[in-house]
Amino acid sequence: MTRLDCFYSLSSPWAYLAGPQLQDIVRRHGVQLVLKPYDFQLVVPQTGGIPLKTRPEPRKTYHAQELARWSDYLGLPLNLEPAHYPKGVAADVNWNKSPGWMVIAAQLQGLDAFPLSHALLRALWAEERQTSDAAVRIAIANAAGYDGVALHALETSDAVQAQYAANSEEAVALGVFGAPTFVLNGERFWGQDRLAFVDRALAQLKVAQAAKA
Repeated sequence: MTRLDCFYSLSSPWAYLAGPQLQDIVRRHGVQLVLKPYDFQLVVPQTGGIPLKTRPEPRKTYHAQELARWSDYLGLPLNLEPAHYPKGVAADVNWNKSPGWMVIAAQLQGLDAFPLSHALLRALWAEERQTSDAAVRIAIANAAGYDGVALHALETSDAVQAQYAANSEEAVALGVFGAPTFVLNGERFWGQDRLAFVDRALAQLKVAQAAKA
């Protein structure tokens, strides 16, 4: 089965906006989606990305305009300044890591982690919920049909932490500098606005595979 990797953080509004489109692409092409939450704060400075908080003001305001445009275009509700997205340096340095750990925990259990991932992103960006809070994550997971308590218990396990570190190392090696970044057979597609190219590449791959059969 063809595999599509998705490198992202659980604080990315673009990963949230990508959700329904990505789910549709994966379903239509019958590919294996592997979610790879990574340490954005660690990776991006190494690969040339510019975290939002350190961007010049014109870029920050344009970022907000683009979010509003895409939210309207896709019909997905989004708060441009969500209550629980830190505006300065977060007191909890793991605030956007622990939701990613929960997603990894679900995936390592052999579960389809996509519904959980999208629910966590939606909670932060559209529902004004504090996903850095363990009780909130557990409730979100339970509502999405998972065992939230069990997944939370695995978040700091050796296996989950090792996978998170491996995702981050792989992101550096591949030159991932933003979120979400999709990787298909080594080719990078950065941003939810590149999903049309992911769709096209998968269609071309399917044609090529059929020709060889």
